[in-house]
Amino acid sequence: MSAILIPAAIVVATVVATEFFAAWIHRVVMHGPGWRWHRSHHEPRAGLIERNDLYSLVFAGLSMGLFWMGATLFAPLWWVAVGLCVYGVIYFCVHDGLVHQRWPFRHVPRRGYLRRIYQAHRLHHAVQEREGCVSFGFVLVRPVDKLRTELHANMRRYGKERPDT
Repeated sequence: MSAILIPAAIVVATVVATEFFAAWIHRVVMHGPGWRWHRSHHEPRAGLIERNDLYSLVFAGLSMGLFWMGATLFAPLWWVAVGLCVYGVIYFCVHDGLVHQRWPFRHVPRRGYLRRIYQAHRLHHAVQEREGCVSFGFVLVRPVDKLRTELHANMRRYGKERPDT
């Protein structure tokens, strides 16, 4: 039984930890020194890919490295790599698909948790610069009314026009 539970626990813990790590990376790196790549994500997309997609390649490379290390050096790292891949699928489906409509079909959730994710990320994109954004997580998001309040405060702080939110 532990042969199933321990790997499953590692995968779930990795998915949860990756959400927090991804939010930190988004806030500190992507909206900091990595803005050169991430800026494309805050501008209208002209084509199938954007420079920001390079981050996905970096994280895929990290996952492949962990698969290799798990297979050759320390077996639990293989399950960490699985967790990163699971998170990547969630990110692709929720962020790229649902929020940014990078799929061939369109769906805007009308209620519930997916609606909250959709709204939170739209509030993040209400600001096209690197400063003043809110909601840096991808799956775990704060209530939309709190994000709106924070966004409006940021707009006043940075002397920008109030977005239509």
